[in-house]
Amino acid sequence: MHDIRLIRETPEAFDAALRRRGLAPMSGEILALDARRRELIHAAETALAERNAASKAVGAAKSRGDEAEFARLRGLVAAKKDEIAEAEAEAAQADGALRDLLMGLPNAPCDDVPDGADETANVELRRWGAPRRFDFRPREHFEIPGAAAGMDFAAAAKLSGSRFVVLRGAAIRVHRALAQLMLDLHVEKHGLAEVWTPVLVRDEAMYGTNQLPKFAEESYQTTNGWWLIPTSEVTLTNLVAGEIVEDARLPLRMTAHSQCFRSEAGSAGKDTSGMLRQHQFEKVEMVSITRPEDSRAEHERMTACAEAVLQALELPYRVVVLCTGDMGFGARRTHDLEVWLPGQDTYREISSCSDCGDFQARRMNARFRRAEGEKPEFVHTLNGSGLAVGRTLIAVLENGQQADGSVTLPAALHPYLRGATRIDPEGRLV
Repeated sequence: MHDIRLIRETPEAFDAALRRRGLAPMSGEILALDARRRELIHAAETALAERNAASKAVGAAKSRGDEAEFARLRGLVAAKKDEIAEAEAEAAQADGALRDLLMGLPNAPCDDVPDGADETANVELRRWGAPRRFDFRPREHFEIPGAAAGMDFAAAAKLSGSRFVVLRGAAIRVHRALAQLMLDLHVEKHGLAEVWTPVLVRDEAMYGTNQLPKFAEESYQTTNGWWLIPTSEVTLTNLVAGEIVEDARLPLRMTAHSQCFRSEAGSAGKDTSGMLRQHQFEKVEMVSITRPEDSRAEHERMTACAEAVLQALELPYRVVVLCTGDMGFGARRTHDLEVWLPGQDTYREISSCSDCGDFQARRMNARFRRAEGEKPEFVHTLNGSGLAVGRTLIAVLENGQQADGSVTLPAALHPYLRGATRIDPEGRLV
């Protein structure tokens, strides 16, 4: 959420940031609502002071036997009570309207984020690895015989409908091994603390990490009001909601492996084949909570942690910085990692690492104190996929596919598969 004081001080800069996001200027509307809210608060406070003064004078009038003044003051106290209640109610209404307005506006992009309307304006930062040259036409993951043997889309459709899959045999073994490899790298090499969190959360948690109110249709809600998390960014980040974190604890670096749920609203007809875009999937998430001055360096560090997984799996990829029109709602700067998928002959997103600044911290009132007696400040929050497990499985299968329908597996996975090095054309680990 945006800082109303900053909007008051620099409305032109705020409007310029909105324009970069493709939105019309809104500082005038926001500041008018803010002024009205402050007027009502002042009116309530003035009426309260007048009521208190009248209340004190009532006793004095009574004691000196001035019945007319006594009656007038009692009437004034009653009138001020109603005036206070009305002003406070209107102030609360204006405050709620202002909060709702600010809640619906995206984060301001960093100055060095490229401008653009969509993904065509994203800027490539670097590449790692060279795409393999095949002496046959590479297939998509669901067409590879050894992989397809463990992917049952028909059974999943019978159970749940489209955009689900049932995994069996080698496919699920490799899927599980990938998640374990990711966690081991992040915990043992990168120093992240592993956390297990619920997948059902309250409204407040979804508001805190900006899934609500704008993106309600992209998430699932139970009949008793819980939300299924779209990513454990929601739960990990909200662990500091309403807290004042000790400076010595920063940075907080966490990781979690969880089920994730997304309705994929607005993506009808997009990536309907295979496992690329699912309603239910698994992800290993990374979240960092930092001091404001450290968040930019932490963003680079988090991106490197995600890259390390792809490098361990020997998967070619590229890193791009997203433009203003393609960047997520809560981010001020985002790096996407795009892995090479030979079956599609293109790079596809497998991780987004975002620096959110204090945008989420303001929504969830997450702060830290530099020293005893100092005023608390908002922390900065960052999140990134480290990685999406299903998409990593797709990349491993497509990059390791062989002409006979088997799949050669990366060496980093062998210890997690009891020494198995490949999936044979029948779908067995060998």
